[in-house]
Amino acid sequence: MVDADVALDELLAAAEAAPPGESVDVVARTLQRGFGARNVSFLFVDLIGQQLVRLTAAAEGGVQGDAAPIDLQGSVYDRVLQSQRQYVEPDGGGGWRVIVPVTNRGDCVGVLEMTLQHTDEAVLRRVGRAAHALAYIIVTDRRFTDLYHLGRRTTNTSLAAEIQHQLLPSAACCEAPQFTLAAGLVPADDIGGDTYDYSLDRDTLHLSITDAMGHDTDSALLATLLVGALRRARRSGCDALRQANQAHQALLNHSRGLATGQLLCIDLETGLVELVNAGHPWPLLLRDGTVEEVKLAVNLPFGVSAPSSYRVQELRLHPGDRLILLTDGMQERGAVAVDLAELVHDTRDLHPRETVRTLTAAVLDACHGDLKDDATILVLDWHGARRGDSSENGASPARR
Repeated sequence: MVDADVALDELLAAAEAAPPGESVDVVARTLQRGFGARNVSFLFVDLIGQQLVRLTAAAEGGVQGDAAPIDLQGSVYDRVLQSQRQYVEPDGGGGWRVIVPVTNRGDCVGVLEMTLQHTDEAVLRRVGRAAHALAYIIVTDRRFTDLYHLGRRTTNTSLAAEIQHQLLPSAACCEAPQFTLAAGLVPADDIGGDTYDYSLDRDTLHLSITDAMGHDTDSALLATLLVGALRRARRSGCDALRQANQAHQALLNHSRGLATGQLLCIDLETGLVELVNAGHPWPLLLRDGTVEEVKLAVNLPFGVSAPSSYRVQELRLHPGDRLILLTDGMQERGAVAVDLAELVHDTRDLHPRETVRTLTAAVLDACHGDLKDDATILVLDWHGARRGDSSENGASPARR
């Protein structure tokens, strides 16, 4: 047995000293020295959350660019990501196959897989810490390299899609004491103008979901203008009403396009939501086991050249509520075959990221994999005012 701890300060120092594309190599070397780990690899979740792509440490052969993506649904990796628990099983050669979630603030970056000759609670706890550190290292290093972006591509990406995916937050999931949110946009290889965005201030959670009219690069460029205007307003301290007005004016001044959207500002202490609905589909609210549409008043879309004004509406969230924002691609054409309200109810006990996967997969399946418009969804679970610090270390083993 190798009796060694993963010294996180040394691991982070080694990662800092290494090129940004060698994060997995740094962690692999640490695990090899500390525990005699072999066959160390990192598996990315792809853009639409349906497949995994394997990235091996350089000593094990480097990126497996020619390897076929691994279907996530129903796999052992899927169970690890859903449960956020380690998976341990005999490897058939006297060692142990170990799979560990690599997650940052609820955002499932992927999983770390390796073979160990010996496992016990202490070793698995230390391996979990290394995987958790890897999540933070990748989040930092992917600012400087395309390696991790490349790992998420399992389809050809159009120019419009490339533009639009750069508008999305770098993490599709976020956890905080007061809430958990997750979002998804499909398809990943073609684009029809959808975006979602979020930002967490000291006392406010800002959310937006938008749909720029049109397709291909025209809608992507319109979405760029819209998201840029919204972020500029938000970062200037504007509330939902002023964000809406500035976005509307930007589209009037710089384009001939229209966009629908919903903008929300949620008070983290009270759960009071101030929102603006600019011609967008109504949200769904799951409360006390019942799913209902939130029947908002509808203002004109952004960019309509006509006398109009936006109004702020209020909604108060209760602890245990689940709020679902979506675009019309989740409801139109072939997607109408999906009973969203029933599916939201059936997935009420799942983590928001799993609900997003389930709902987008259902819409994609109903359309036989050929969506004519983007389908975008954002799921927010409201826990209530701050109840203490939350922590995640991915260290709880699940032996099978």
